[in-house]
Amino acid sequence: MHSIYERIDLLIRMKKMTKKNFCEELGISTGNLGDWKRGKSTPSTNKLIEIAAFFDVSLDWLMLGKGTLNSAVKEQAESYRHYYSRLDEDGRTAQLTPEEEAFIREYIAFTQYRKQRNRSLGDTES
Repeated sequence: MHSIYERIDLLIRMKKMTKKNFCEELGISTGNLGDWKRGKSTPSTNKLIEIAAFFDVSLDWLMLGKGTLNSAVKEQAESYRHYYSRLDEDGRTAQLTPEEEAFIREYIAFTQYRKQRNRSLGDTES
């Protein structure tokens, strides 16, 4: 993918949104989106930051196509790998301190919240 627009278009399709819904969610005119597609203009820095946050991707990937789409997810998983390595075969917290167990419970709750939020956003876009 060579252009910012192509990466934005991919994200829109991956989220199963319409371009109209995307524009409404982020306060972008469909005319501006069309200009981005035709290469007449590009999103402002503030809008790029907003788009990256909305889709949970890095600015490097969105602007330059560097790294992978889900590099942020991979980095996050790596940072928690030592916690998971301490789980026994049944997924129980065999060697974790109470603080580590609490951290993992909070992380799981946060992940469930994000999934539910994404599902809710998807339901309102139909």
